[in-house]
Amino acid sequence: MIERINRVDDELIEAFKYLSPQLSASMPVPGREQLEEIVNSPATHLFVARDESQNKRIIGTLTLVIFRTPAGVSAHIEDVVVDQSQRGRGWGEALTRAAISLAMERGAKKVDLTSAPRREAANRLYQRLGFVRWETNFYRMILSKKD
Repeated sequence: MIERINRVDDELIEAFKYLSPQLSASMPVPGREQLEEIVNSPATHLFVARDESQNKRIIGTLTLVIFRTPAGVSAHIEDVVVDQSQRGRGWGEALTRAAISLAMERGAKKVDLTSAPRREAANRLYQRLGFVRWETNFYRMILSKKD
């Protein structure tokens, strides 16, 4: 079951404590304040995957950002993570399809994402869903060590 989150509760906070380190050991775990900022922003949309066979426990998350530029509406998928014990069961695909669907509803002309080369299964999934590896120079400037 895929659900779009519209409020932060203790269950969501605990899920991020458990799932965030599985995405990146260096990524800080978001607390209530950061999650509320995500959920309350009109540009960001937080999806969770719930396993109905495990009392609807949250076993995956995905963040979709939809924004307008002079070129039109675009979307970006961020921070996709599925509990390691649940990988390979279609949860990542279901989360990604839900995000694509909302992006289309909101008029996005494209959906972008990045995935580390070491995440081989995730990269295969994105290609199977129709994402094309884009040749580009990707640049990043670290502005702050916070958040």
